[in-house]
Amino acid sequence: MSSQDEQFQAGAPDPAASSADDGMTWWYRWLCRIAGVIGGMSCAFAGLWNCVTINPLNIAAGVWMMLNAFILFLCEAPFCCQFIEFANAVSARADKLRPWQKAAFYCGMAVFPVVLSLTLTTLFGNAIAFATGVLYGLSALGKKGDAITYARIHQQQKQMDEEKLTGSLEGQA
Repeated sequence: MSSQDEQFQAGAPDPAASSADDGMTWWYRWLCRIAGVIGGMSCAFAGLWNCVTINPLNIAAGVWMMLNAFILFLCEAPFCCQFIEFANAVSARADKLRPWQKAAFYCGMAVFPVVLSLTLTTLFGNAIAFATGVLYGLSALGKKGDAITYARIHQQQKQMDEEKLTGSLEGQA
């Protein structure tokens, strides 16, 4: 086995380990990945368009947006960066991050160019990258409980409140 094959196997994420600890369904994980790829494409095109100007803040925001696109591609779709040796290792590390960490990273990464230069190009170019962070943030909240469990909890709280109320009234008498 060559060293390149060993690096690929070491950098490849274990799907059973990542799906067991974050609680995301397969279709939601793919939705987040597809949003990340589309967000990377929008950042790349809008960043390139933003660099075609003479305003230095727009150029800086455009370069940052293209860097955002590269990071999104590297983390979410390492097959797009096959020419980079460490792409699989970075993707494996990104897969080990918790969803709230990815959410904070992607949202912060998308907000910076907008703060740097507030234009429609930066706003719309980073919108999908920010939405990717929001999707990861929603997955960090966890699954929604079922109505039966909530009804039982509500009923138990209601009974406890009634018991406390009758206990305090008996104590006053």
